Parts: sequence; structure tokens; C-alpha cells
Amino acid sequence: MLLTKLTKELVTNQFKKIKLIATDIDGTLTKKGEFSSQLLSTLEQLQKHKIQVILITGRSAGWCQGIVNYLPVWGIIAENGGVYCLKNNQQITPLTAVDNVVKHRQSLQDNFEYLKSQFPHLVTSSDNQFRITDWTFDCHELSQEELLNIKKICDKNNWGFTYSHIQGHLKPVEQDKAKALISLKENYFKHLSLQEIMTVGDSPNDESLFNLDIFPVSVGVNNLLKYTEKLQHKPVYLTNLSEIDGFCELAKLLI
Repeated sequence: MLLTKLTKELVTNQFKKIKLIATDIDGTLTKKGEFSSQLLSTLEQLQKHKIQVILITGRSAGWCQGIVNYLPVWGIIAENGGVYCLKNNQQITPLTAVDNVVKHRQSLQDNFEYLKSQFPHLVTSSDNQFRITDWTFDCHELSQEELLNIKKICDKNNWGFTYSHIQGHLKPVEQDKAKALISLKENYFKHLSLQEIMTVGDSPNDESLFNLDIFPVSVGVNNLLKYTEKLQHKPVYLTNLSEIDGFCELAKLLI
């Protein structure tokens, strides 16, 4: 599937129908790892034009519980679909069933220790202590071959695995961003059709959001290009610019 670059001519009736944007954070709403005034202004403009935003990230439950209350967004899905938190509501709600959190965390740690025996340089991520459903390790220094081998081990042992440019995630097999978003749609956005929802991302852990069989309107910011050959599902559209500049380019076309 060829990626279609965004142009003004693409602002068709389909784009004008968008009422909800589900977007990744790191590499999509950031620039060199940081938020900017550009992001806040764009989110405020979307809100003004009655386009709601859900953040959907691989970041930890604890990290997301704090950040959601500082941004003009509807809510946040964390841990690649494991939990969610609504704005101005301190409750973290699970999306992945975990009967016993302590045992689940121990199982994830055991799986990570096995991976570490095969890849001794793996380092647990600093925010791992604030997680519920997944276990993360830093992966920005891992090669594509190493990531592929880690995934093969996980597949063989029936573990879920995904990664971004920041972290690798050990998780339940069934846990992903698409399932989480569909669950929230059924509970909070039944009035919206899938044609009114736009998904946006930049990394392999966003791949389920690019599944055309589920989400007909998906966008990758330009820095996704380095991963496209590795993705089974690719976004329909690609911004001309990278990171938050690409998201702002998209927002301008929508509003």
C-alpha cells in the first residue's frame, strides 16, 4: 500500500466528518522529546472546533494519570491499550483483564529476566515502576535485528511484544491500541461512526491503529517512514512534516 501525502486537496467530505482524533504522544505530539507551545495551541484550536482528542500511548499508567489533567484532551489510553484515564478523574480503569496485579507483574518480570539472559544489555525503563499491565525496557540503542529476535522469542513463548523508538514492551498478547480505542468508542462514543474517527501515530506500537479494516482514516507523521517497511498495516495518509510539526499540519487541514 502506497502512502498518500497530505495536501489541501485531500480535505474532502471524509476529512470534514472527523469528530475525534486518537493520537500517539512521543514522536507524534513531541519535538525532540518535549511538548511545546505549538502543541498546546493546536489542541486548543481542535477543542474550539469541537474535535475531541484522545491520547493513546505506550507510556505508563502513573505517568499518564498526571499528564492528562494538564492538556485540553478528552482522556488518555496508556500502556499500549492496557488502561485508560479520563480528564479530571483520578481513577485508572483497566482495559486488559488482570486478575492479580502482583502475580501479573511477577510473570512479566520473569519474562523480562529471561530476555535479559539472552540480551544482557537490556535495561528496565525508568517508568516501569508505575506500570500495571506491561513491562518496559529502553530500546533506543537496540538494533532492528535485536528487536526482531526479541519478538521471535516472545512469539514462541506466547508473550506480546511491541516497541517504539523509546521503549520495548512486554505485554499480554491481546493488548493493543486498536482494541482499547474500540472499547472506549463502544462505551463513550457510540454516536460516532468509524469514519468520524482519525488515528495518528509514528511507531510500530501504533500499527494496530493503521489497520484499514478497522480505522478507515489513519495518518502517520513523516518520521514513521523509517518503519514502514516493517509494518504490515500502514496509515492511509502521511504528513509532509515530522513529529508535532506533522500533527499541526494535519490539524490545520481539519480546522
